[in-house]
Amino acid sequence: MSKASTKPPSGMRDFLPAELARRAHVIDVVRRVYGSYGFVPIETPTIENLSTLLGKYGDEGDQLLYRLLHRRDNLTRALAIEGVGEADLADQGLRYDLTVPLARVVANYDLPKYFKRYQIQPVWRADRPGRGRFREFYQCDVDITGTTSAIAEAEVCAAVAEVLHQLGFAEFEIRLNHREVLRAMIRASAIDAALEGSALVAIDKLDKIGPEGVRGELAERGIAPESAERLLAFVAADPDAEPLPALADLRGRLADERGQAALDELSALIELCAGTPAAAHLRFAPDLARGLSYYTGAIFEIAVPDLASSLGGGGRYDDLVGMFGKKKVPAVGFSLGLERILVVMEERGMFPPLALGPELLLCWLDAAPAAVLAVAAKLRAQGVRVEVFPEKAKLGKQLGYADTPGVKAPYAGILGREEIDAAMITLKNLASGAQVRVPVAEAGALIATWREG
Repeated sequence: MSKASTKPPSGMRDFLPAELARRAHVIDVVRRVYGSYGFVPIETPTIENLSTLLGKYGDEGDQLLYRLLHRRDNLTRALAIEGVGEADLADQGLRYDLTVPLARVVANYDLPKYFKRYQIQPVWRADRPGRGRFREFYQCDVDITGTTSAIAEAEVCAAVAEVLHQLGFAEFEIRLNHREVLRAMIRASAIDAALEGSALVAIDKLDKIGPEGVRGELAERGIAPESAERLLAFVAADPDAEPLPALADLRGRLADERGQAALDELSALIELCAGTPAAAHLRFAPDLARGLSYYTGAIFEIAVPDLASSLGGGGRYDDLVGMFGKKKVPAVGFSLGLERILVVMEERGMFPPLALGPELLLCWLDAAPAAVLAVAAKLRAQGVRVEVFPEKAKLGKQLGYADTPGVKAPYAGILGREEIDAAMITLKNLASGAQVRVPVAEAGALIATWREG
């Protein structure tokens, strides 16, 4: 019998304590910032009905959905259907993103007209794993529903920029574009409207496969070479151009009424952001397409140096909620990718010292275990993180355990029958070697002194 693998499935991960501490640090910052902007948290189920998910992400997105087989009798009946296909075997799938579930929630509940929500949960995509790219990963979404005002766009951009500032990112770009600008460029390039979605998928890969790769993709998708060249000329961008001059330059080359109106919207957004944390980071990116098909207006993406992928993205999606209800509800949102943020922060050494594991290992000799546990409770009440050595052993062995990987306690507390009877504890600073006997009631204050310096 072959030995079972102890590795998780491809694209999935186990999180050990140090990794979870870093994740908790980033999530705490995200929650604090989003909350300061008036956003409130929600959570949605891991599993959604396929009728909720399908048709919202484009053909390529639908192929990346994890589908769940019917269960028990339902599966038996499905398998008995003549010519059974994939569509007959599943009616539910794992959550692909957090935006479509939000749209379902907005359509299903009586929420405030201007609903400001944030959501931090995992999503699943049957994608090819890569650097900072996994099949199970967390998104940190922030959205505003119920308004077409560009103030909503400015708020989500500002909130995301402030999160990145507080995490220590100084150099990043919020790349901006608009779906109607892209459509205007496609019309000006004489590309058939039926090929619009296909052309956008190819253009969205420009930063990954370059102009030659995009030319090849456009040709494969049935777009004439001369049209492909016109489109590539439109999306070519000066990376150092300020956003408003870049918009003005395209305005002069794009004689299209809807495209001009979209450029006006982007100009208004940039002006609204002038006094916000997003202001210094905005860049107009005519090549930005965002592959998801539900976007209707402005679109955004976070780029940082030396990372081919983005740290997050989003945009306006005014038609999505209406797919689930009788009325149209405009909406805009921005999603940060937790995994990519963690990869970049780890590689660049951006994490502050994070509290992890015990601060003090409580060692004991001839003391009763119940009395030792009672002392541990008193130390914890004083704000000390305490681990009790679980077995009777020589003091040297116990102190040695304090320095093992995964423990690394900086201090030790030593208890014997004499200390228990006198309500005292011997504290040892394992780095300096300093050792002092103090009342248990004063131990937390001394450790705080050692901790601070």
